[in-house]
Amino acid sequence: SPRSWNLQPRGLKEASEYDKDINMYISIKKKLQIDPIYFHATYLINLADNSRIGHMSKQSLINELNIATKLEIKGSIVHLGSYKNQISNIKPSESEGKYQVLIKNIKEILEKTPKDTFFIIENAGTRKIGQTLEEISQIVKDVDDERVRLCLDTCHLFSNEYKFDNKKQLDIFLNKLEELNLLKILELWHINDSRDEFNSGHDRHENIGEGTIGTDEFKTLLNHPKTKNYPFIIETPGFDKTGPDKKNLDILKNLIT
Repeated sequence: SPRSWNLQPRGLKEASEYDKDINMYISIKKKLQIDPIYFHATYLINLADNSRIGHMSKQSLINELNIATKLEIKGSIVHLGSYKNQISNIKPSESEGKYQVLIKNIKEILEKTPKDTFFIIENAGTRKIGQTLEEISQIVKDVDDERVRLCLDTCHLFSNEYKFDNKKQLDIFLNKLEELNLLKILELWHINDSRDEFNSGHDRHENIGEGTIGTDEFKTLLNHPKTKNYPFIIETPGFDKTGPDKKNLDILKNLIT
C-alpha cells in the first residue's frame, strides 16, 4: 500500500502517493476481494484548534481524502479532537469560538476533497469531541453535508453509558440513533471489548471476550437484522499483543447464528 501517515495513525504528517504503489494496491484489493476499506486518520487530529495543529490536521485530511479516491477507499474515519480545557458538551461557549472553528474546518475539508469520499466521525471514548450521540448529531446538523458519516465504536459507547446486551436494548439504542438523525448516516462499526468498567469514561480496548462488555453485546450486534450487514472492524490488542488477529475474528464469527 502507499506510504501514508493514515496507515500509521499515531503520526501527523502529510501522505505521499506513488502511482506504482497505488496500482499495486488496487490490484491486490481486487484479488483479495476486500471491500469496503477505510482509512483511519491519525489520532493527533484536532479540528477544533485554530493554530498550527488545526491547520496541519485539516491539510492532512484533505490530502488523505484525495488519495482515498485514487485507492478506491470509501473515506477516512476521524477523531475530531478536543476543546482542550473545556468539557465537551453539545456546544462550547460561543465566546470561545472553538465549535465554530471545528465546523468551519470540516466544511473546508469537504469543499477541497472528492465528492465520492466520506468524512466519517467516530464517537469518542474520553473527554474529547463526540462523546455523546447528541453532540455528534449537532455537529452533523451544522456541517450539513451528505458526505458526513458515522462510525460507532463499541468500547467507546460502553465507556459513555451505552450498552445493548439483548435485542430490546439494541432496539432502544437504534431508535435513539434514528431520533437524532444518525441511523441514516451510520457507515460502519469498530467492534472492540473494553478493559474498563461500564460508564468509566475510558476507552482502552480489549480482546473480544476478555473485557468487561461481554459477548452477549457482540452477539446481539452481529445478529440483529438492522445491524448485521454493516462493516465491522476490530481494533483489538491481539492475544499475542501484536494487534488485531484471526483469533478475535474467529470468536466474533462464532457468535453469528
